[in-house]
Amino acid sequence: MPLDTIQKLIEADIKAVDALIRCRLDSDVVLVRTIAEYIIGSGGKRLRPVLVLLAAGSGGYRGTAHLELAAVVEFIHTATLLHDDVVDESSLRRGKRTANAEFGNAASVLVGDFLYSRAFQMMVGVGSMRVMEVLADATNAIAEGEVMQLINARNADLDESQYFDVIQRKTARLFEAAARLGAIISGVPPMVEEGMARYGAHLGTAFQLIDDVLDYSGDVAETGKHLGDDLSEGKSTLPLIHVLEHGTQEQATVVRRAIEHGDATDFQKVLDAINSTGALNAVRTRAAGEAALACSAIESLPPSNHKQCLLELASFAVERRY
Repeated sequence: MPLDTIQKLIEADIKAVDALIRCRLDSDVVLVRTIAEYIIGSGGKRLRPVLVLLAAGSGGYRGTAHLELAAVVEFIHTATLLHDDVVDESSLRRGKRTANAEFGNAASVLVGDFLYSRAFQMMVGVGSMRVMEVLADATNAIAEGEVMQLINARNADLDESQYFDVIQRKTARLFEAAARLGAIISGVPPMVEEGMARYGAHLGTAFQLIDDVLDYSGDVAETGKHLGDDLSEGKSTLPLIHVLEHGTQEQATVVRRAIEHGDATDFQKVLDAINSTGALNAVRTRAAGEAALACSAIESLPPSNHKQCLLELASFAVERRY
């Protein structure tokens, strides 16, 4: 099921969240508003807010807090993108120039800070200490993950366990929080809430694994980013770790040198090593396993259109091309 079909079920809620995002972006500081609108308006799959909406719907929620929380999650995610692009010196995202390329690093970092603080203003308005705890913990974990990724840049000795530690903080944790928030405001039993949180964590992990695959196989017109960007930033992702563990000595040497120097000069050789060792298929298999774990985590949810969309969302995370 394509993403737009999944979103169709909650189309009215998505439109309401988009309107809320526009409203909450308002600031009398023109540059804040300009950059925030630039990044928010540049597209994106809106998976995290969609996850809040679907989780709330699957729990039978009736109210408006899910709209506010969906917008909060999107603001936190957008703030991380602004900061990430500055750290990574990225110039392209979603097919457009990044905010830092367009407006400069300093402005991007400060507007990212604005989005974080605006998100916390909004979550206070929900009036739930539990919601604030989940989002505060998730935001802190994301920051830790970003620092861990920075520390591990150009580290060709990063192993699988360390890699998963980074992505579970940096990516999966916000997915987990989004799913848990929908469960919390729905008032579902603790066991169901924990299942929903596990669903989000496994979904986020699958999503990141496929992102890593697409960095070596995607079409720039679909992914909106240059092929091999991760390699040029010195990121040791799972496809490269696979080559280091299963490739020949020559292949491992090429990959190790490329990671340590952030050098895309040998990109074709790296790509050949990835393809000849079956690294991309191996990572896709791991992603499919994570998606299966996500689906099993919500077995206790009663049947509903929202639950079906959560199951389809897990499939989309693995099968997507962008």
